Amino acid sequence: MKFFMIINGRKIKQYMVVVFAAFFAAALAFLSQEQLAVFSSKEGPRAIYKGEEKGNKVALTFDISWGEKRALPILDILKDEGIKNCTFFLSAAWAERHPEIVERIVKDGHEIASLGYQYKDYTDFEDRQVKRDILTAQEKLKKVSGKMTSLLRPPNGSFDKRVLNISEDLNHTVVHWSVDTKDWKNPGVDKIVQNATEDVQGGDIILLHASDSVKQTHKALPNIIQKLKDDGYKFVSVTEMIANTQASSNELN
Repeated sequence: MKFFMIINGRKIKQYMVVVFAAFFAAALAFLSQEQLAVFSSKEGPRAIYKGEEKGNKVALTFDISWGEKRALPILDILKDEGIKNCTFFLSAAWAERHPEIVERIVKDGHEIASLGYQYKDYTDFEDRQVKRDILTAQEKLKKVSGKMTSLLRPPNGSFDKRVLNISEDLNHTVVHWSVDTKDWKNPGVDKIVQNATEDVQGGDIILLHASDSVKQTHKALPNIIQKLKDDGYKFVSVTEMIANTQASSNELN
C-alpha cells in the first residue's frame, strides 16, 4: 500500500508539472498576442470598439449620411496633414448621390466602410429588412467606390444581439467606437478637440462626422491631428487596427 501511494504521488507531481507548463505556455502565448476589445453576445458574434493598446495606434473614423459641404474641407485637411488611412463609414444612399466625393475619398487613400443604406435604426427593423439594407449598401458602395465593404457601423451606432448575428451571417464586422467626440452637437472647436484627445489610448477608434450637420469638425481637425501626433500616436485604418488580433469580449446585454 505504501508503495502504491508513492508511485501515485510521483504521478501527481508529474501531472502538476505538465499542467503548470501548459498553463504557462498558454498564458505566455496569450500575452504575446494583440488583443481586441469587443462587445459580444455570449459565445456569439462581436462588435469591435477598440484595438490593441500596444503600438500607439489610433483610428480616425468619419460617418457621412447627408450633405456635401463638410466632406471636402475635411478631406483637404487630411491631405494637407499627410493622413491617408482614415476610415469613412458611408450611407450608401448618400454615396449614390455623391459619387465624386466617394471617388475623392478612395483616391486620397482612405478606407470605405458601410453605414447601411437607408440610415435607419436596425433595431427597429425586422430581420429581413436588416439583411436587405446591409446587402444593398454593400452592392451600392461597391458600384460607386469599386471597393467591397465588410466593415459595418449600424446607423446611429445602434445594434443588439440580433443585428450582430445577422451581420456575422453576412460576413460583416460591426465596428463601434471607444472615443466619441460628440462633434455632431457642435459644442465648440476646443471641446471637440478635448473630447477627441484628452483620454485617448492606443487602440482607440475615434468617432467623427463629415455630414453637413457638423459645422466645427473641420476647424477642430488640424488641432486634433497635431495633438495626437505630439502625443506619439500613429494613424491607421480600422482594418489595420483589427488585423492579426485576438478578441477579448465584453458581453452585450
